[in-house]
Amino acid sequence: MVDSATLLGADPDLAAVIARIGPCTLHGDNGQEPYDALLRAIAGQQLHGAAARKIFGRLCLLGEQENMDGPPPSPARLLSLSEESLRACGLSGSKLLAMRGVAQARLDDVVPTRSEAAGMTDEDLIARLVTLRGIGRWTVEMLLMFTLNRPDVMPVDDFGVREGWRRIKGLELPPKPKALKEETARFSPYRSTLAWYCWRVAEEGKKTAPNPLTA
Repeated sequence: MVDSATLLGADPDLAAVIARIGPCTLHGDNGQEPYDALLRAIAGQQLHGAAARKIFGRLCLLGEQENMDGPPPSPARLLSLSEESLRACGLSGSKLLAMRGVAQARLDDVVPTRSEAAGMTDEDLIARLVTLRGIGRWTVEMLLMFTLNRPDVMPVDDFGVREGWRRIKGLELPPKPKALKEETARFSPYRSTLAWYCWRVAEEGKKTAPNPLTA
């Protein structure tokens, strides 16, 4: 079977990117349960990495292990926590409601365990989880890529991916999501690797640290 470097490298523009950046270092299994990963994603919405980690760490201190490095409170424990204690972590009202929704969904088996998710397709997981408050398609795509190690995810709504593709192909403007999906279909089943390279290209020349969610 053709590997990712061979398939992507068959495109001259991508071959130049691979030669410049080096091998893909995407680590697709961060060891988290989907429930934990969703809570972390909600905590980090619209925040820079350091602030997001601080808020999530405070939440984890309220968990059974009382460890800021995780894990977060179990679903039952999170639902038992007062609004005041959750807001003290730095959570907004909307994030608080979203986290409680995820906790209840885990108790109701809507949010699967890792072992349960292994038997579900990418699209099945997306369709199920986007029904939850505060969880959009991009959030589930990051879960698929970085927690469940799915190799063929192309987050076409992600600005960094679109900007990276624009630079790779020398386009005047980033492609629309539908166009990007069509243009990158030929790189299946290694589109997660392609997305990683797009992020790296989009970050080239920037003085800020790479986005920890996509590193």
